Amino acid sequence: MELHEIETKLQDADFQYRLKAISALQDYPTDVAVPLLTRHIQDPEFLVRTFVARELGKQKTSESFAALLQIMKFDNTPNVRAEASNSLSLFGRVSASHLVQTFLRDDHWLVRRSILAALVEMDCPEEVLEVCALGLQGEDAAVQEAAVDALGWLASSRQSEAALSQLLMLKNSEAEYIRVRVAYAIKHFDASEAKEALAELRQDADYRVVGAAMEDLVP
Repeated sequence: MELHEIETKLQDADFQYRLKAISALQDYPTDVAVPLLTRHIQDPEFLVRTFVARELGKQKTSESFAALLQIMKFDNTPNVRAEASNSLSLFGRVSASHLVQTFLRDDHWLVRRSILAALVEMDCPEEVLEVCALGLQGEDAAVQEAAVDALGWLASSRQSEAALSQLLMLKNSEAEYIRVRVAYAIKHFDASEAKEALAELRQDADYRVVGAAMEDLVP
């Protein structure tokens, strides 16, 4: 799509045309694409803002980084904030502290799960451990489950001991869904305490916990 066509479509009242124009900007250099993208971070259509956040993640400039921070902090739609957090993570470790701060401030489950997954993908064990603790303190089951899963990922990291300590406390959770996730996560650890905890979970009062703990037991 020619640049003049993109600029025209970006002003179209039909958001479908704006979406096509945003997508077409991926074929243009950063100095052309980023200024046009940043003009639409407050587009009235959330799908357009989602596309903008996605495309900004492909443009590694200070301007696009700042725009993504603004979207992640202030957009009124969780899907858009989640997309912005994913894009921000593509900038690497420089974005980790911003993602943690957003996790602390934004309690929407979609944003929090996106940030947790991004930090795991970025290989940031300290930050993962921090947001796991925050997520487990919250009341959203989906975030709690994702946090337990992430603790299992930490088994091969320098935060392995701290993660196992968290899981050992969680194995006695009153919530069955937490104990199920603990049964899966704790299998990643080779420590004797982990094996003892798994043996306990195989005797759990809830059959779903037992099933999770017994899974993969028989070759």
